[in-house]
Amino acid sequence: MKAITVFCGSSAGRDPGFAAAARSFGALLARERITLVYGGGHVGLMGVLADAALGAGGRAVGVIPRALWDREVGHRGLTELHVVETMHERKAMMASLADAFVALPGGLGTLEEIFEVWTWGQLGIHAKPCGFLDVAGYYAPLLAFLDQAVARGLVRREHRAMAIVDDDGETLLRRLGEYEPPRVAKWVTAVEP
Repeated sequence: MKAITVFCGSSAGRDPGFAAAARSFGALLARERITLVYGGGHVGLMGVLADAALGAGGRAVGVIPRALWDREVGHRGLTELHVVETMHERKAMMASLADAFVALPGGLGTLEEIFEVWTWGQLGIHAKPCGFLDVAGYYAPLLAFLDQAVARGLVRREHRAMAIVDDDGETLLRRLGEYEPPRVAKWVTAVEP
């Protein structure tokens, strides 16, 4: 893996362990020579993550919509910064730059982003692994809900199993590198007349 897109909060949250995990994961990516791709902000866990990667000598690539850049929440010290027009462009670029995706603790945006790329994997649009760094059990209730969705027949077991979950960053990285995507039908993007 050369680059990982990380989704995480633009807030630091109330648990200091979240920032510690973001700092540790950013430094880990730098040590492993994996480029961090993220939302381009300097605030919250996003800023902690990017600063840690850069501080450890790594590369940090941000992708931020112009509206957020204009509000001065963009990080001005990144290796690369891409200012795009829409959130859709942001997500598409972040996905194209990544070899894998990881969710650290975050809110609605983080959930929306990781679920979108997970769904793309389910549909065969890409074969990149998706992971959750489950800091202090943050994602445990969500994952239990998804297990219930499997039990009730609304999510297939193989699709639920696509999410790699660990509470240790190094172990999560190793598992992402070992990921074997399930066989899914190739997604059809156009139909010939």
